[in-house]
Amino acid sequence: MQFLNDTNIDFLGRRKIALAASGIVILVGLASLLIKGGPSLSIDFRGGSIVELRITPAVEIGEIRKILADADLGAQGVHEFGEPEELLIYLPTNRTRGVDDATPTVAAIVAEALPGHVVELRREETVGPKIGGELRTAAINSVFVALLLIIIYISFRFVFHFGVAAVAALVHDVLVTLGLFSLLDKEISLTILAAFLTIIGYSLNDTIVVFDRIRENMGMRRKESYDSVINKSINETLSRTLITSLTTLIVAGILFVAGGAVIHDFAFALVIGVLVGTYSSIFIASPVLSVWHDWRSSDRKRALRPKARRAAA
Repeated sequence: MQFLNDTNIDFLGRRKIALAASGIVILVGLASLLIKGGPSLSIDFRGGSIVELRITPAVEIGEIRKILADADLGAQGVHEFGEPEELLIYLPTNRTRGVDDATPTVAAIVAEALPGHVVELRREETVGPKIGGELRTAAINSVFVALLLIIIYISFRFVFHFGVAAVAALVHDVLVTLGLFSLLDKEISLTILAAFLTIIGYSLNDTIVVFDRIRENMGMRRKESYDSVINKSINETLSRTLITSLTTLIVAGILFVAGGAVIHDFAFALVIGVLVGTYSSIFIASPVLSVWHDWRSSDRKRALRPKARRAAA
């Protein structure tokens, strides 16, 4: 028994509205990235130190910022980490005191400034600027290589323009997610990069299911228009698409709500990715196929007109 039976929704008829909405969301996200000078990168990519402290009783974040500023440590950020007593402190590389022993110095400075509190060092991580730059380059390359291989794979399995449509949907998903991270001031780390690649894989799988049905129906429904075949294919796979998305969304949502601060942003990226990936396989990838077909058809008609005129002459 299917979740949805015999739906007949005109998805392509709503493609202009969907593409306009996607364009607005992407433009807002890109504007945010331009205003902020690019995405907010974690120490994985920019280099620096991260210090996790537990301060009992809890202290206002503003007070910790003042302590670090007075010590000329130039913290790039101080955030709660799950509980008010847990704090994450980000320090730029050029402000860490002692490359080999920077973190205990930070903990000691905070403990000295708060004599009535217990300051416990929970974690320390340091990434040099050179390593951060190499990781940033490798991260960008990995995304581009993934998209290139996807085009090659789908072109081999289907045809080239199917690959272009799939990559257009994937680029849409990454841009929307990246824009939301910028708007919400969330950092891009190696963990978030893993979430982005997971989103790409999830969205691609959903898109290929729709494409596979389009290819089947193109052979069985030769008398129908191209848009009609695409609409029929989306409707036939809609039940599978929604059930898969809902079950994945439930798991990602539970991780987001109850998974703790460590995987909070990772789960958030997955939630956004599942929603956007489901949307793009219906309202981005499939309309791109339709637009490509219309463009190729008009090209063929223009190419045939001179031949028809010569024949008539």
